[in-house]
Amino acid sequence: MNKYVDSETNQHVMKLVQMGANVTVVSSQMVYVSFDITEDVKVSYVYNINKKNKYFLERIRPYPLPVRVFDSAEDICNIIKIDIEQFKNAANSHNIYEFIQKSRDFHNIILMFEDLFLYYNVNPDIFKKLQDDIDDIYTTISDALKSSERVYFGKDPDNLGE
Repeated sequence: MNKYVDSETNQHVMKLVQMGANVTVVSSQMVYVSFDITEDVKVSYVYNINKKNKYFLERIRPYPLPVRVFDSAEDICNIIKIDIEQFKNAANSHNIYEFIQKSRDFHNIILMFEDLFLYYNVNPDIFKKLQDDIDDIYTTISDALKSSERVYFGKDPDNLGE
């Protein structure tokens, strides 16, 4: 890896450390970042620099979530900063642990769903039931968004109405 990339990596690693992160750099191309929000809530990320000099960010804890590809390390730092602010705010919620567990459950459901269509020929009636159940969950979440008080205003939600 060239000296420019090493220098750029050091700059954004320092910014993350100043935000309170524990940072591990692997070969200047992969970076592990973790924060202790509370004793029980840990938030961790991994990002890497691809061959097109783009940065792919994924949250790996408390539940896996691919975030997206960014153009710069500065963009990575900015999105992590907002994410950490949101988790710190959410840590004040009386049901954060339940939400984290349900997010993990959703992740596992996605993996099972993928296995279902990759490995099995699913009966159309079962598929229709799955579709109806997913539509019901979508409606419930949409209704909850409309009827719940917003508590974080540092960034607009990314996934409303998709």
